[in-house]
Amino acid sequence: MGERRRARRTPQEKKQLSYEHDRRNNYGGNDKGSRKSVRRNKRYPNRSNRHHERQVLDAAVGSVDERGADVVEQTLYVKRWRRWRKWPDIPLAVHVTAALERRQQLEGGRAGQLEASLQRLRGRGRRGPEQGNRGVPR
Repeated sequence: MGERRRARRTPQEKKQLSYEHDRRNNYGGNDKGSRKSVRRNKRYPNRSNRHHERQVLDAAVGSVDERGADVVEQTLYVKRWRRWRKWPDIPLAVHVTAALERRQQLEGGRAGQLEASLQRLRGRGRRGPEQGNRGVPR
């Protein structure tokens, strides 16, 4: 009754979507290493923050007076908390473009072929309805 069907995508549209949405690791390390390093990098700042809090609060053990409590509170909140964030990988199109440009700089003899590849890649940008949904003409 209320079935909605998706329009089929052409191979060119699929490739364009892949270039836009797929990502590549450009950090330079092993891509599998992030399984451990993300956890580690989240763990160390939290541990440092807990260590700082514990040191400040251990110094405040004893009788409670207003001035001492204010000093401890100020010391506790003066230090900016450490934190770590993940950064997204780069889009596939940026990765492929950089690789082709790097290869073009290194290889002088095949510069024409590499320039053609770069032009094809740059030409895969979004097309309007007047240009149709077909791939880049060859």
